[in-house]
Amino acid sequence: MTTFMEMKVAGIALDPTNNAPIVVLRDLEGKYVLPIWIGIMEASAIAAAIEGIHYSRPMTHDLFKSLVETIGATIERIEVVDIKDNVFYAIITIEYNGTQHKIDARPSDAIAIALRTQSGIFVASHVIKDAIRVDASKDSSGKVMVGFEQDKDKLKEILEKMNPEDFGKFKA
Repeated sequence: MTTFMEMKVAGIALDPTNNAPIVVLRDLEGKYVLPIWIGIMEASAIAAAIEGIHYSRPMTHDLFKSLVETIGATIERIEVVDIKDNVFYAIITIEYNGTQHKIDARPSDAIAIALRTQSGIFVASHVIKDAIRVDASKDSSGKVMVGFEQDKDKLKEILEKMNPEDFGKFKA
């Protein structure tokens, strides 16, 4: 039986080798850090949720949340269930009319939805064990910093300089 560990989003970072966005998950005790490489659009969606930014028109993850709420369903949790060849797999568990439904999802989308619905984020223990390790440091407030998260101006500069055709270069 697979065991899961609850994790929270520690932040968004950039891979210093290729400037690809990374969502960084951290367990509740601060012992484990899990980096997941994601696309630029998903990084933007996750960052907007973290910062509490609301747009005048719904973005895709907001639309998904609204649809789930409108039909009377609830998102129970999201799970990062596997990693194969450095590709992560996730499941969104939805409860509707007393029945659980498990929906295959990219972890980046599942995390963006979990942040909007205040749903738990859980990661299979074997995924934490098998994933790429990162060196994490903590700033004076105890916040975990990974990669360019230490330099928010650099992240902003990279995002501002990106062209629309750059968005297709990243794979989640």
